[in-house]
Amino acid sequence: MIETVLRAYLPDIESYSLLPIGSGLIHRTWKVEVPGGTAYILQEVNKAVFSDPVVIAENLDKIGRWLAEHASNYLFAAPLRTAEGLVFYRDNGGGYFRMFPFVSGSRTYDVVSSPGQAYEASRQFGLFTRNLRDFDVRELRETLPRFHDLELRYEQFDRAVFAGDSARVRESGELIAFLQGQRGLVDEYVSLKGDPRFLLRVTHHDTKISNVLFDDRDKGLCVIDLDTVMPGYFISDVGDMVRTYVSPASEEEVDLEKVVVRREFYQAIYDGYLGIMGDVLSPAERGRFFYAGLFMVYMQALRFLADHLNGDVYYGARYEGHNYNRAANQVRLLQQLMEFGG
Repeated sequence: MIETVLRAYLPDIESYSLLPIGSGLIHRTWKVEVPGGTAYILQEVNKAVFSDPVVIAENLDKIGRWLAEHASNYLFAAPLRTAEGLVFYRDNGGGYFRMFPFVSGSRTYDVVSSPGQAYEASRQFGLFTRNLRDFDVRELRETLPRFHDLELRYEQFDRAVFAGDSARVRESGELIAFLQGQRGLVDEYVSLKGDPRFLLRVTHHDTKISNVLFDDRDKGLCVIDLDTVMPGYFISDVGDMVRTYVSPASEEEVDLEKVVVRREFYQAIYDGYLGIMGDVLSPAERGRFFYAGLFMVYMQALRFLADHLNGDVYYGARYEGHNYNRAANQVRLLQQLMEFGG
């Protein structure tokens, strides 16, 4: 099957090597090497998450064409086209595949290990949005509707508290009460959406460190994995960086004493992103930089706990109480951020 996909993009291919790469949980990804040293990235799109991959292709095509005309020096890893001119190859089973050029000399990281990496990554996400500041964001379609809509996520959490597994609801009483007590973060989001000083921009929506390519000197090259690029507020990108960069412990850590806010990593995100986007954002937007972290961590805590109460139907669980522990982890991070900001 893979060879058929490869020949759709590289009809003259005679030999190749295929190596599974990446730690992503959504798509299957391989590095393809062909004689002569040329390499490519091949992905099978997860239709269970992205039900209409054509929307992704349309968004990236519009962005790629605009950048080629208005920011030609910007490194944009645009998807390749098949011999028939298609961005996706669809196999007989309905699977969608796509191919990208492999950026020579590039590397990725799964964990942020230094403030320098946090700084470079935040600059790259800022640069992506900055280069598209004059792009008409209304031309983009939502690949995941209401993905970072905090009002929706609270409603889903509220329904889970009301209709979820009664034993789990009782056992989660302390976490539920804490999250309900932070309902003001939702009110602030609703207010922000109605404020004309907050603009919808071309936003990545998945700013973990593994979505940045680095060179061999640990300098950022560009951002990748653009499936979630769609209209959004800057707080989504900044918030996700804060959520995933500032603590040395991931959302899987059960020893909550390890969940702390590293000031130097937060400062690196602040300096890197605003160093690029500071004059693009309005004063009102810049004033919500700290809120961005609270917004994203709170939303993820709501989603984890709602899934636990609903029986682990969205994220799944590797062990009993997995999503409860994830929610407790994010609540701890939220508390640490509140103390940090206070």
